[in-house]
Amino acid sequence: MHPKRSPCAQQHRRIRSHVHNSDAYAFFNLLTRPELLGEVASLVPPHRERVFPPTETLSMLLAQALSADRSCQKAVNDTAIKRVAGGLPRCSTHTGAYCRARQRLPTEMISTLVRQLGRRITAQAPEPWRWRGRPVRLVDGTTVVMPDTPANQAAYPQPRSQKPGLGFPLCRLVGILCLGSGAVLNAAIGRYQGKGGDEQTLLRSILDTLERGDLLVGDACYATYVLLCTLRALGIDAVFEPYGARQRRTDFRCGQRLGPRDHLIRLHKPTSKPDWMTQAAYDQAPDTLMARELRTGGKTLVTTLLCPKKTHKSALKALYRSRWQVELDLRNITSTLGMERLSCQTPTMAIKEMWVHLLAYNLIRLMMAQAALLTDSLPRQLSFKHTLQLWIAWDHHGHDIDHDETRYGLFVLIAQQRVGHRPGRIEPRAIKRRPKPYPLLTKPRAIASKDARNYGHPEKLK
Repeated sequence: MHPKRSPCAQQHRRIRSHVHNSDAYAFFNLLTRPELLGEVASLVPPHRERVFPPTETLSMLLAQALSADRSCQKAVNDTAIKRVAGGLPRCSTHTGAYCRARQRLPTEMISTLVRQLGRRITAQAPEPWRWRGRPVRLVDGTTVVMPDTPANQAAYPQPRSQKPGLGFPLCRLVGILCLGSGAVLNAAIGRYQGKGGDEQTLLRSILDTLERGDLLVGDACYATYVLLCTLRALGIDAVFEPYGARQRRTDFRCGQRLGPRDHLIRLHKPTSKPDWMTQAAYDQAPDTLMARELRTGGKTLVTTLLCPKKTHKSALKALYRSRWQVELDLRNITSTLGMERLSCQTPTMAIKEMWVHLLAYNLIRLMMAQAALLTDSLPRQLSFKHTLQLWIAWDHHGHDIDHDETRYGLFVLIAQQRVGHRPGRIEPRAIKRRPKPYPLLTKPRAIASKDARNYGHPEKLK
């Protein structure tokens, strides 16, 4: 094949023809340009000229989130070197000023940037990124471990099953993500257990993120009568597994038959009011709700998409299989970006650290979305970790990102690696090699240290 006619050469020419009109490079300088920060200028606290102004502090926080060494010392050292290399006055390498600057940075400013960046990514989504012309939103939750400090334990207690002094503070995060682009649209953070810490409550606190015409997909945690009624009133359709799907069995002989293992059923309002719900809201909720229940792909689904002609079972099967993408997205946030174990010692800074990780995630997703647009591909076909590695290497070498050829080359590199299409893939939840052959700590550290001095260390596991 002639080089000029090869698919790779055609892709390169297509990127080159679009890159001059592209504004995707703006995310590189997103934190130093006024376009995005101007929208949240009211959230920036009054400040005087310092070595670490709000924008510089946020940029350093992002660098910490993307670095393998997340210490404040490394962040300050990197800034000190950049100032010297750029001909600016030298600054101290002590971390005190930077830590105080991090505390002054408003959490609301970072969370607003996350939401606005998510909306910006989804706003440019073309038709192929949607499901039958509709935007699909994914919802799911995960847990994040905090350092074991008294302040963190008071705000986000460890699970009751763990003895005092042996566990870690645990918080729950529920996020709404875009299926097409993978961007985080909003998130809610709460306790792992106790009132107000369940996934339903956290989702209700961010339901205003959804818009009329959206389609929400989630697992069996969300298919409650009240939530389905709320979504229906907002003009939002939903596809869930039935609540308690593993314990209940569906009788498809009941209701209005639509096809094999496919019927319409009438759901009834719970006889008792949920604790979180006001009496007025309970009284206003409809007494019944029509829903569709079907069996496909080895799973039972409940949905507000009632017409089998407009939405066939096979389409719902493929749609619900794509729900697994939210699991991969949360894994990218927690494992790939390293958010599953936080390092901040106070609840306020720990929450701020989580939002910074979400902002870093959305910045990488913005780059992937633009690369997908320029290469006529889907963002889900591109590798998140590959893009993250490229950006870290690119930033490390200090390339001129305002140069068109540089942007062109970066988009080409991002589009080179594609993720495998492996529907229905199942892997064992087990590891082949233990990290270290040491037993678990089953008593407070102070007592264990005293026992080690008196009786020696326990034997290693065989």
